Amino acid sequence: MRRTDADHARDALEHLAMIGHHVAEGGWGRQVVVDAVCLRLAASIEAASRLSEEARTVAFGATWPVIWATRNRIAHGYATVDPQIVRATVENDLGGYAAALRGVAAGG
Repeated sequence: MRRTDADHARDALEHLAMIGHHVAEGGWGRQVVVDAVCLRLAASIEAASRLSEEARTVAFGATWPVIWATRNRIAHGYATVDPQIVRATVENDLGGYAAALRGVAAGG
């Protein structure tokens, strides 16, 4: 059975929910929390990358390359990922990303 865009969006949203859980349970002061957040953020973006090109364009528009670059920075430059940037990304940027994913998830 082929997975739908809604399936991939729900997968991405599950990873975002775990980010909230990790931060609530461990706080930003612990490196293990930052590591877990990075892992889940990258996994969420990976799941979103499986959306059809049309769904990604509708959901994220011109911001998709920046979102994908965030994943690449985490995946390929992990030792140099600044915890403050990760925190700022989670606190300031995930709301719009999550809303776009919810829109895709609701669509089917």
